[in-house]
Amino acid sequence: MGKFYVSLYIYVDYFALYMPGKIEDILKGRVFVFDISQAFLLTALASVTIPALMIFLSGALPAKLNRWANTIIAAVYIPYTLFNLAGDAWMHMVLAAVVEVVLLCLIIHYAWKWPRIETRKTYELIIL
Repeated sequence: MGKFYVSLYIYVDYFALYMPGKIEDILKGRVFVFDISQAFLLTALASVTIPALMIFLSGALPAKLNRWANTIIAAVYIPYTLFNLAGDAWMHMVLAAVVEVVLLCLIIHYAWKWPRIETRKTYELIIL
């Protein structure tokens, strides 16, 4: 589910570039009401990196820690996703936000349904 969320999350930003005036605003150094700065770009990268990192961590963390990490991060990203609709939200953004919120709710649901007992995972390293 995380892979679908991350893909959708990135594509919404990509498709937003096709909205009239967006590229001109970026060239002027603004995104929405924010000035483009190192801090803005670092925050933007973190907002994409955290869900992408969760894909890996879901398979690497112990079940108890995994449960908490997925629940907390998904819960934080629900209002963040809805905040992204502030301003000039087009239909593609609304549709994506609805799907993203549903996926985040499913992540929370499945995180709490994961087994309470650790199961051994076997990983195989393939050396090419």
